[in-house]
Amino acid sequence: MIEPDRNNIDVFQKNLGYTFKNKDLLNRALTHSSYGDGRSIVHDNERLEFLGDRVLGLLAAQFLFEADGGFDEGDMAPRLNALVRKEACARAARRAGLGDVIVLSKSENKSGGREKTKILGDACEAILAALYLDGGIAEASRFFLTFWDKELQGEGDSIYDPKSLLQEWAQGNGHSLPAYVLLERSGPDHAPEFLIEVTAGGFTAEGRANNKQEAERTAARNVLQKAGQDNE
Repeated sequence: MIEPDRNNIDVFQKNLGYTFKNKDLLNRALTHSSYGDGRSIVHDNERLEFLGDRVLGLLAAQFLFEADGGFDEGDMAPRLNALVRKEACARAARRAGLGDVIVLSKSENKSGGREKTKILGDACEAILAALYLDGGIAEASRFFLTFWDKELQGEGDSIYDPKSLLQEWAQGNGHSLPAYVLLERSGPDHAPEFLIEVTAGGFTAEGRANNKQEAERTAARNVLQKAGQDNE
């Protein structure tokens, strides 16, 4: 089992600009479920991730509500979805240096767990919850505004989720909702690969990625390109 160096924890907190009063809370937020080989005595970050997901949703919604110029309700939902996506959380985690301090099992560490989108994204949500519990909504908000800065400025991936765009395009043109089909799952359990096919408005395309959600987004993006509706 791989534990972070104490110096890395100190650097991480310095990068956050916040020192936790409750160190146990910080340690739990950084502990992945693989640590301890699944033994129940190990307190991992899954419950904090649950809370952090809700805190993130609130902060993202507040940002969009208060944004200069404002967004109408039709714009807010896809923008919110883009800000809370696991990929956006993982990018924020990388900026914060979370990969250096996550506590993993040896096998997960060996398989590249510190760079996996899901592990980083989940840990980022857990840290957000830990900051909320330890320092209040102000500290959680500061973390969000600091490490989601590129997404908030529209410099990350497109603010619109291609799946949402495809659904809006299909409905707006009187087509049925996009239909996603899993064509293939390959690779070992620790590094699976998914091939997804989507059909919408008479167009069909495929997408391949190491998780189903990203494969679906890639397929949706490819259909939008075929339909001449890709805005990314």
